[in-house]
Amino acid sequence: MTADADGNAARDGAADPGGATRPHDTAGERAAASAFPEGAPASARAGAGAGADGRTGAAAEGGDHGGGDGAGGDADAAARPPFRSVTIRTALDAVTAAALYLRWLGYRRVRRADQRPPSGIGLAARGVVALVDPAVRPATLRDVECLWLTAMTESADCLYFSLAGYADDARARADALGIPLFVLDLTGTPRPVNAPADTLDATGTENRAP
Repeated sequence: MTADADGNAARDGAADPGGATRPHDTAGERAAASAFPEGAPASARAGAGAGADGRTGAAAEGGDHGGGDGAGGDADAAARPPFRSVTIRTALDAVTAAALYLRWLGYRRVRRADQRPPSGIGLAARGVVALVDPAVRPATLRDVECLWLTAMTESADCLYFSLAGYADDARARADALGIPLFVLDLTGTPRPVNAPADTLDATGTENRAP
């Protein structure tokens, strides 16, 4: 990330997630346009490792949510390299981390979503749409339902990445709809917070390019 990019993000309200406000749409669009894995800077691609076990965040804690167990998931996780994260300081960093994670899961051609979400920053890849929410308040029920409706119109799966977690009713609705929910910690590592997310983190996607 260049100093100019950092400056633009800061001017648009994308400061440290611990005290930032939601960035304006223009800042989010710049972040999404430049944060895809194929174009990410080498420092982002080679960022800090996810951990000694080579799995992201709470994947090793999948039993807490009832997902990610079984020999098949363990074998698949072992076949993938460790996820390389990028430290989150701005909204652009959050988009970069989510895009890198989508690629690590096996999604290809990660790009900015065609439809602009009501809040946050939209990403898309083959067979999936994702929402990156850099707000400092937990994601709401409406946020989750809007993402799900967008995915339905595109006949795609969906994922949600939040910096501040999820309201209880939003998480319950995501569980009912089978939407994987992740929290992005400040190291840039997505942490699964429900069973669908645990399963996806452990096994990856079936939509891998050959």
